Amino acid sequence: MKIKSQKDFYSGIMFLVIGGAFAWGATNYSIGEAARMGPGYFPLLLGVLLAGIGAFVTFESLVIETEDGEKVGSFAWQPLFYIIASNVVFGALLGGLPKFRFPSFGLMVAIFALTFVAAKAGNEFKWKEVLVLSAVLAVISYLAFILLLKLQFPVWPSFIVG
Repeated sequence: MKIKSQKDFYSGIMFLVIGGAFAWGATNYSIGEAARMGPGYFPLLLGVLLAGIGAFVTFESLVIETEDGEKVGSFAWQPLFYIIASNVVFGALLGGLPKFRFPSFGLMVAIFALTFVAAKAGNEFKWKEVLVLSAVLAVISYLAFILLLKLQFPVWPSFIVG
C-alpha cells in the first residue's frame, strides 16, 4: 500500500504507539468495571481511545488521496526549544531550585516568564500583546488555583513576602 499523506501516517502511528503504551501501562493497576472503576480504568479507556484514533488516522492516510502527498517537512527546532524552555523556566521560578540557592519567585512571576518565553516560539512577537496575555493568565490562574481550589504554593517571590 502506498502512503498518500505522510503527515497523517506518521501522526497516526504516533497516536497508536502512545495510546497503546498508556493502555498497556494501565493494566498494571486494578481496572474494575464501569459501575466501580479502579485506578487503571480511565488510563486504559483513554489509551484505547487514543490508539483507535491513531488507527483511524493511519488508515485514512493510506486510503484518501492528497494533492501533494503532504510530505513531512524539516523539524522545527526553534519552537520546540522555546516551548520546552518555557516549561523549565516556569518550574524553576515557581518552586525555586534550593540545591542551587535559587529562590522561589512564585506563581505570578512564573506565569509571566512562561508566557514571554513561549511567545518567542511563534513567528511574531509583540510585547504589548504578550504582556496583556500574561496579565490575563496570571489573574485567571490566581482565581482558579489560589482562591477556588485553595492550592498551597507560593504566589509572590519568597524574598518579598518572606
